[in-house]
Amino acid sequence: MPVFLYNTMSRSLEAFEPLHDKEVGLYTCGPTVYNYAHIGNLRTFLFEDLLKRTLLVSGFKVNHVMNITDVGHLTGDGDEGEDKIEKMASQTHRSVWEIAQFYTDAFFKDYDALNMIRPSIVCKATDHIQQMIDLIKRLEESGHTYVSGGNVYFSIDSIPDYGKLARLDLDSLKTAVRDDVSSDANKRNPKDFVLWFTKSKHGEQAMMWDSPWGKGFPGWHIECSAMSMHYLGESFDIHCGGIDAIPVHHTNEIAQSEAATGKQWVKYWMHGEFLLDETGKMSKSKGEFLTLDLLKRKGYDAMDYRYYCLGGHYRSQLKFSFKALDTARKARRNVVERIQGLLKDGAKVVSLKSEKALHYKETFLEHLQHDLGSPKGLADLWGVLKDEELDGDEKYSLIMFFDQVFGLDLASVELPKEESFPPEAIALLEKRVQAKKEKNWPLADALRSELDAMGYLVKDTPTGSSLEKKM
Repeated sequence: MPVFLYNTMSRSLEAFEPLHDKEVGLYTCGPTVYNYAHIGNLRTFLFEDLLKRTLLVSGFKVNHVMNITDVGHLTGDGDEGEDKIEKMASQTHRSVWEIAQFYTDAFFKDYDALNMIRPSIVCKATDHIQQMIDLIKRLEESGHTYVSGGNVYFSIDSIPDYGKLARLDLDSLKTAVRDDVSSDANKRNPKDFVLWFTKSKHGEQAMMWDSPWGKGFPGWHIECSAMSMHYLGESFDIHCGGIDAIPVHHTNEIAQSEAATGKQWVKYWMHGEFLLDETGKMSKSKGEFLTLDLLKRKGYDAMDYRYYCLGGHYRSQLKFSFKALDTARKARRNVVERIQGLLKDGAKVVSLKSEKALHYKETFLEHLQHDLGSPKGLADLWGVLKDEELDGDEKYSLIMFFDQVFGLDLASVELPKEESFPPEAIALLEKRVQAKKEKNWPLADALRSELDAMGYLVKDTPTGSSLEKKM
């Protein structure tokens, strides 16, 4: 079945046809490694992992390139403010190199905890300065740049279609994304952007390199263009990121890339929507923000958050609350318990043969291949789990197939180990069982509360009552 993806450039759903048969070139904007990733950042990476998994299960080979921005991204989304890594280094009395490495490692710890498939290539900006310089020289030779105040700028007036991704009205466009950032007096047009900064702009920085225009460092936007083209070629299939990258970062990437090559740079643009907290878009600039590690310290599993994100479509805003995360945790645990029940009955992976099982598989693929419809895919999962007409082997086999896309690590589910409980807890449980037989509900509730205070959950099932340690 064909895969359909929503292309931000056309604002429409399109049948996915890669440039090279079954080979997909995928570029995703990676983290700026000056702080921990918050769970809103991680939602974008989870959507990109869902895309990659859907493509893989659909028979494509995916060459996934992701950058690490370890230099050049300023506190403003454009060309203004401080270097984020320099700022953190100053605040913590560490070197910029230590900051970048520490937060790169922290990012991939979260990435792995969420069971995301690592990119084929992870490229650091600091390892590709020459590629950036070469691309800027190419733009300079074709008349798209100018030098002012020591810095190299891209002239948006040198191309006819600047802003086409965001469909910008250039006459009304603000000169900067943030109101507290002033425009650059060196620019001929306030929408122009920096390709190369020199010390005339920021003074001496810890990260600076020699260039034809003076010692300095690259602008943020040139990094992705240079590295994506280095690894994927001058035209490739899919570029992803959060929707906040559309009006500035991705707009400027397109301008400089297509000005340099004279051809379409990216065929499909895909963007994930925001994760919202009670104050709106989740952002590091607010100070306190939620991290995956914080969720773990509160007793949640990384897979609880992954399940939670699967419950919302990637192009829809998702409002985070701990109540919603509790619901996702309970649902995921129920999935695990049902799988354990199947394993207890000896379920194993088999080839699907029944018409019903094959229909479930086809429907699931149709939902995921229609612009990554993960909420409908979860509904398919529950349909399989609750279907009493499917035998255990086919149920288990379908679940394992679904999880190639979901990435919930369900193949690692094992039969629960026998747990030992203290005699006093067992005695309370037995008293509660007796109270329920006698329909003494107040006593049964009181005993449940007493066990809860001791750190044990009471699980009532049709086959009896049991204890479980609270997480």
